[in-house]
Amino acid sequence: MNSPLVLDRHGWLKIRPGVRLEPSPHCDERPTDTQPYLLVIHNISLPPGIFGGPEIIDLFLDRLDYTSHPWLEQLRGLHVSAHFLIRRDGGLVQFVSTDHRAWHAGVSQFEGRPRCNDFSIGIELEGTDTQPYTDEQYATLKRLTLALKSQYPLRAVRGHEHIAPGRKTDPGRSFDWNRYGRESGWLRRQMPPSA
Repeated sequence: MNSPLVLDRHGWLKIRPGVRLEPSPHCDERPTDTQPYLLVIHNISLPPGIFGGPEIIDLFLDRLDYTSHPWLEQLRGLHVSAHFLIRRDGGLVQFVSTDHRAWHAGVSQFEGRPRCNDFSIGIELEGTDTQPYTDEQYATLKRLTLALKSQYPLRAVRGHEHIAPGRKTDPGRSFDWNRYGRESGWLRRQMPPSA
């Protein structure tokens, strides 16, 4: 799982061990002549605090069994996705071509520009705001970030909490921004100011 990740000309990862493609219906075209320049880090666990089940993938693929756990009922009718999900074991799932707009950020703003979905790539880490992320997740996140940087003019990375403050808190205090920035080659000015 340590070989470099490569995106094809359509914005999909080439299949490698530990990489799955699961195309989501929850996406659309980016605005004309818009390339992503912002990377957004999220976390997700479904049900909250539970790892390893099918629920995250099923939510993004619009096939979630809302009756499988009482908490999931509140997600009924929600249409969301991210470009990528990194599981606790470092496994990587891609849902949306990076050339397209995934529905991950919601109401959001970066440097005064609203609608971050238009110009960002969203990565979900399986986790919570308070539980440490795994070494395997950081290793995959590094490989993915390097692949994305080689293909797109990414000039900044933020957490969901930074582009939707007061509404979102992820990836939370459990995410090691210094480690991630160092391992993935981000400059200090490209990172969240508070990181």
